[in-house]
Amino acid sequence: MAVDELQAIIQRCQILEEADFKGEDFNLFQVAGQKCLEDGYAAQLLEVIQNEKNKVIIKNMGWNLISPLVRCIFMYKLEDDKREHCLKILDQLAQLCNPKELFLGLLEQIEQTSGEQVCQTVLLLLQPLQTGKMHFLSLAGFAHVISGISPSPSLKLKACLCKDKLGLCQCCNAVVDFAKPFVNEVVKNMEKSSEYNDMELKEELLKFCMKSLKYPLLTAQLEQLEGIEEHPFRRFATEIIDILWDIRELIPLVFLHRKGKSPHWENQEFADIEQKNSADSLACLSYLMFVQHFGIDYFPVVFSPSYLLQCNMTHIEVLLKRNYVFFVQLQDLVKVMTLCPIEHLRKKSLNILQLFIDKFDAEGKYTLFRCLLKTSNHAGVEGYVIKNIKDQIHLSLTKACDNIWFTGHHLVSLLDLVLLLPEGAETDLLQNSDRIMASLNLLRYLVIKDCESDNQTGVWTTLAKIEQNFLKPLHVGLNMSKAHYEAEIKNKKENRREAHSSNTVCSLTVSGEKMPAMTTDMQLQVLHSALFTFDLIESVLARVEELIEVKTKAVMDENS
Repeated sequence: MAVDELQAIIQRCQILEEADFKGEDFNLFQVAGQKCLEDGYAAQLLEVIQNEKNKVIIKNMGWNLISPLVRCIFMYKLEDDKREHCLKILDQLAQLCNPKELFLGLLEQIEQTSGEQVCQTVLLLLQPLQTGKMHFLSLAGFAHVISGISPSPSLKLKACLCKDKLGLCQCCNAVVDFAKPFVNEVVKNMEKSSEYNDMELKEELLKFCMKSLKYPLLTAQLEQLEGIEEHPFRRFATEIIDILWDIRELIPLVFLHRKGKSPHWENQEFADIEQKNSADSLACLSYLMFVQHFGIDYFPVVFSPSYLLQCNMTHIEVLLKRNYVFFVQLQDLVKVMTLCPIEHLRKKSLNILQLFIDKFDAEGKYTLFRCLLKTSNHAGVEGYVIKNIKDQIHLSLTKACDNIWFTGHHLVSLLDLVLLLPEGAETDLLQNSDRIMASLNLLRYLVIKDCESDNQTGVWTTLAKIEQNFLKPLHVGLNMSKAHYEAEIKNKKENRREAHSSNTVCSLTVSGEKMPAMTTDMQLQVLHSALFTFDLIESVLARVEELIEVKTKAVMDENS
């Protein structure tokens, strides 16, 4: 029976000195305690923990029960007595265990959970942690936990905030409430003495605020939304600013980069990470105060605008250099689309990419397309983006509203990235065929839809550049590629005749990996397929040039 096993271990450890506890004792205690919880003997385990004779044992070993204890709490229903016993055990462990070991156990448990249960676990563990001996361990630790909660993937901000499925907003505000008694303690001690010497708690509060500024506030959307009475991130930002003001760190942080207070790292990589995190946090603080006006009432109105601009130039530089989170998500999607070996996941990621694109307004789509064209390094992705660009141009030309991002000089700048060959005439046309065909179809559409007299897209004023950078090199590349593949076909046919067999097998190695063996007939089929692709490109190219010639001649005839 689990309880008997636990009692046997307890009796053995009771006669040992604290220093004589071994690793085996810890393991046996954890296994027996976990079995008691899983078999429904939480009440008996609680009696063992409450027994004064076992105080030293629980102090050293009790933190090992955190993980099974939390699992059982979530397993039982609210009204179940066993759940109540588990909660009492958790409270006892918070009172009796070594603070550092217990908190590490709590953090480990939180980090092992995922999704919606992270928030539930954090909220569950906050209350027992609200003890004097654990406060400075808890604050920075929970800020670290919050940074691990991914925001809802939905880009519909209002729905995201209302549902808060992963509990990020709820966690943020719960941890702030958790911090308030410690803020009051620091404030009270500072009021007693102008020279506040107990800096440990104050430093932990400062770390908590700096981590919270880095995440989630640096990436949070803070605009007030209709239908939401209290924007949770705005409340969180207000609370963080208030804490900094209360502990007398707000104004120093706004003006100082705190270089003297950075920890010394022997490892330069760690020092660089610390400096970057601090720079991000301070930039976020500057943005909250001077753009969103959080805590602006605390700010002394004695500085000139030019001085404030000078002070904020470093923060502006940090923010301008940041890669925003949606670009990272975008790159991850592209990796799945292009590298994942599972077909249905590649297709699903393509659908997600389109949903992702559709969430942005015209300016956002424009920026997104530029980013993808510059970073994807994949012809298929680039071709898909170019098709999306064509769709946006079509909307701009057919809608009554004026869309500046897919007409005029903005579009011309985007076309510079689209209507060119990456390596000129030497570009691998077969590998880039998806991109080239999409580019030609886009150019054909522009020539058909946009009259030279209107020139809404700007394509007619940049025609000379398009011919120089795209059409002429494409002609040369097609001639070179066709000649090369035709020569290869001729060689294969001659080699086949010499071998008197069409079943000669050849091996092929790609990126260091040996591909399935190919007969001469199979190789010829591949080569003919490539020639067919070149013919297709050539036919569309000829049609585009024909349309350009017809339209240009028509305008010349009108002017003559």
